[in-house]
Amino acid sequence: MSGAIGTGLTLGVEEELHVVDLKTRELVPRAPEVLDQLDQAHFSAELHRSVVETNTPVAATLDDLREGIVSLRRRAVGVAESLGLGLVAAGTVPLVDLDSLPVTPTSRYRRMLDEYQMLAREQLICGAQVHVGIPDRDEAVSIAQRVAPALPVLLGISASSPYWMGEDSGYASVRSLVWMRWPTAGDSGAVTSAADHDALVADLIASGTITDPKMVYFDVRPSAHVPTVELRVTDSSPDADTVVLLAGLFRGLVLRARQDYRAGRPIVATRPPLHRAAMWRAARSGLEGDLLDLPRSPVPVPAAVAVERLVGDLRPQLEELGDWEQVFDLSVQALSRGSSASRQRRAMTRRGRISDVVDLLVADTRGGATGLGPSGQTVPAGLTPYAAAGDEAFPDGDVVPAYQGIVTVLSALGPAGLRRREDARDDEQRARGITFSVAGEAATRLFPFDLVPRLVPAADWRELRGGLVQRVRALDAFVNDVYGERAVVADGVVPEWVIDGSPELRPSGALVSRPGVRAQVAGVDLVRDGEGNWCVLEDNLRVPSGIGYAMQNRRLTEAVLPELPRPDDLLSIEETPQLLLRALRDAAGPAAGDDPAVVVLSQGPDDSAWFEHRMLAEEMGVPLVRSTELLVDEGRVHRVRNGRKHPVDVIYLRMGEDSLVHSPGADGMPLGPSLVTALHADTVVLANALGNGIGDDKAVYAYVPKLIEYYLGEKPLLADVPTYLCGLPEQREHVLGRLEELVCKPVDGYGGDRIVIGPHASAEDLAAVRRQIRTAPHRWVAQEVVNLSTHPVFDGHQLAPRHVDLRAFVFTGSTSVVAPAALTRVAPAGSMIVNSSRGGGSKDTWLLG
Repeated sequence: MSGAIGTGLTLGVEEELHVVDLKTRELVPRAPEVLDQLDQAHFSAELHRSVVETNTPVAATLDDLREGIVSLRRRAVGVAESLGLGLVAAGTVPLVDLDSLPVTPTSRYRRMLDEYQMLAREQLICGAQVHVGIPDRDEAVSIAQRVAPALPVLLGISASSPYWMGEDSGYASVRSLVWMRWPTAGDSGAVTSAADHDALVADLIASGTITDPKMVYFDVRPSAHVPTVELRVTDSSPDADTVVLLAGLFRGLVLRARQDYRAGRPIVATRPPLHRAAMWRAARSGLEGDLLDLPRSPVPVPAAVAVERLVGDLRPQLEELGDWEQVFDLSVQALSRGSSASRQRRAMTRRGRISDVVDLLVADTRGGATGLGPSGQTVPAGLTPYAAAGDEAFPDGDVVPAYQGIVTVLSALGPAGLRRREDARDDEQRARGITFSVAGEAATRLFPFDLVPRLVPAADWRELRGGLVQRVRALDAFVNDVYGERAVVADGVVPEWVIDGSPELRPSGALVSRPGVRAQVAGVDLVRDGEGNWCVLEDNLRVPSGIGYAMQNRRLTEAVLPELPRPDDLLSIEETPQLLLRALRDAAGPAAGDDPAVVVLSQGPDDSAWFEHRMLAEEMGVPLVRSTELLVDEGRVHRVRNGRKHPVDVIYLRMGEDSLVHSPGADGMPLGPSLVTALHADTVVLANALGNGIGDDKAVYAYVPKLIEYYLGEKPLLADVPTYLCGLPEQREHVLGRLEELVCKPVDGYGGDRIVIGPHASAEDLAAVRRQIRTAPHRWVAQEVVNLSTHPVFDGHQLAPRHVDLRAFVFTGSTSVVAPAALTRVAPAGSMIVNSSRGGGSKDTWLLG
C-alpha cells in the first residue's frame, strides 16, 4: 500500500485482479504486459504472472477509498483492454490452463515454487486486503485477536469464487479453501503482544516453513511492511462497493477492538475448531445460506441476520467514524443483491456457458462500482447514456426524448435493482416455460430477454407497415408463379438459373392446385442503419418463428418492470393470435364450410420453438398436434384423439418440410404420401405451403424490387441491401475482389448459418469462402455491410450498445395485415449476428401508432 499511514484510522486496500483473454476467456500469464504500462507506485506483480495487484492511496474516508479503488481499476482496465485482455476482481476465474501459467520470475517466487510445489502452482486465486492505520504494534496484535469472531461474516459478504478449474466447486468461496492449504494461513492462535508475534514469526522462519515475514498469511495480522492492521480473509470482489462495505465494517471492528484494548477489557476468544467451522460455513454458502454468529452463539443463523447484527453492533463506532449511513446502505444493497458467487451461478444457469460467467465478471469489474454524484451521494454506475453514433436511444450521448422516461426508471433502480428484476424475469420465464432449444444440446434454455425495451416511432411503423404488406404480396405472387406458369422467367425479370439452382425449389410446391395465398404467415427481418433508414435484410416464407416470443416479451416487461411509463400510442399485442387465426381460417378450401377446423402441427418438445407452438395454439383456441395424431382417410385429414376422428381443414405448419414428409402418421405409416393425396384433392391447406423456401432464397432477394414492380405495378416502399449474385461472372469477380469488405451468405442459409462478415473475418475464413464461391458460385451471394443501429442493453452492470434487428410478421388471408407484435433480436457483444442459436437475445418492442 502506497504512502505513509497517519495516526488516525486511515484506510487502504490492496486488490488482486486476474488477467483473462477477452476472446478465449481463459486466465493468461500476461500481467507483465499490463504492468509495463502502469506506475509502480500503485500497481505491482504477484506470485503468478496472471495477476495484477493494485495499491490504493491512503484514504481518510470511505468515499476517498472508493475513488481510489475505481480510479486504479479504470487505469488498469484501460491498459488491459487495449491489449485484448480483461481484468477480473474475483476470488477465482472459471477457465484455467495450469500448464500455461508460470510464476513471476523473481528469486523469491521461484523459491516459493520450489518449496511449495502444488500450492504455488495452484495459487490462482485473488483476494482483497484491507488495511487500517494502527501504528502501535502492540495495539495491532491485540486488535487482530479481538476482531477474529467477525471474520466469517466478512468472508460471506465477499464470496465470489464458486468455480475452480472449470467446475462448480459447490462452495461460494473456493478461494478460501485453496488459501487455507498454506501452512501459515488462518488463525494465528493466541498472541499476546508485538514481541510475542515477532517471536512466532521468527520461529516459523527458523523452522524452514517460511523464508520471510511477508509469508505469514494469518487472517488478520500486523502488516509486514506498513504500520497497519491488515484483513486478509476476503475474496476479491467485482463490485467495488462490496470492497468499500468490507473496509467500512473492518474499520468499525478495529475501532471497537482498540477501544476495548485501551479500556483493558479481556479478549472474548473463540475456540479454534469453532472458528474454523464458522469460516468453512461462510466459504460454503456465502450470503445464500447460514452463518455462525460468533461469539454470540454457535447455532447457525441466516446470513442476512448475521450481517444485520454485525452492522447493528458496530453502529456506535460507525457513527463515530462518520460511516454509519453509508455502511448501512451498502449492507442493505449487498443483502438484496446476494453474493457474487450466486450471481455467477445464475449467469451460468441462463445459457449453460461458463464463458458467460467470465463475461459477467469482466463487466462487473470494468464498471464495478457505484460512483459519486455531484453532492457526494452514491449513484448507480453505468446506468447513464453512453455515446454511440447511430444508437437508437443515445445518439452521440444524448437521450432521445421518447426514451427519457425509461432511462429515469432504470437509473432509479440501479444495477443492483435491475439484477433483481433479471432474477424475477428468470423466475417468470421458468414458471411460464418460456424456453427454446439449440441443436446438439439436451437441455432447453430460457429465451434470452433484455430488460430495456425498444421503441419504433409511429411514423417509422406506419411506413414499414405499408412496405411490408407490399413486399409479402409480391413474394407470394412470385412463389405462385414459380410453381405455375413461370411468367416471371418468360418475361425476362428473373433468370431461370436463379430459380432452378435454388436448393429450396421443391417438387412438392406444385401440389397446390387451387390459386391462392401460399404464405399466410411471413416474417421479414429489418435493420436500421446509423442514419435512421430502414431496409429489409431477409425474408422468411417457410416457417417464421418469433410471434409468441414477441408477445411474451411484452408480458415479461409488464410483469417485472411495471413502473416503466407506457406511451399513449403503444400498440397492444393481445389481438395478435386472433389476427393469425383469421388468416388461417381464410386459407381454408371450399370443402371446409363456414367454420374451418385449424390445428397447429409441431414436432413436439424437441422443437426449438415448442413453447411458441403451445402458446399460439392455446391463445387461438385450436388443437396442438403432432404427426402421430393425424390420419389421412379417403383423401381427408383427420385429427385422432381418444379414438375419435375430427376433420382438419387447415394445418398451421410449424415444422420443416423434410421432417413433415418423413414423420409417422396416426396409422404408423409415413405421413407424407397420404398428405400429398389430400393436398392434391384440395381437402386440406398447409399454412405455409410446401416449397415456399424459394421465396427466402438469397439470390431471389436481389430481384424483389423488380418483383414488386412486375407483379404489383408499384415502386418498392422498402429499401434492400445492395446484393451481388456470385452466379453472374461479372458480379462474382467483383465479390472475390472485395471479400474483406462484404458479407457473404449461402443462398439457402438461415439463422446466421455460414455467414462470413468480411471486415470481421480471419484470413482463413476468407480463404475458405473464396474456395466455396469458386466451386459453386450460384450457391452464394454477397451484400454490402450495413452499419446496423445499436440499442442499449443491461449487461449486468451498465447500459451498453448492442446491434439489433427487427422481425415483423405479416398475416395474409382475404387481406394482409401486419401483426402488432414484432421481435427485436439482439446480437452478443462484438457481434452483428442476432440469432438466439448464435448467442443472441431479444427485447420487448414497443410499436407506436
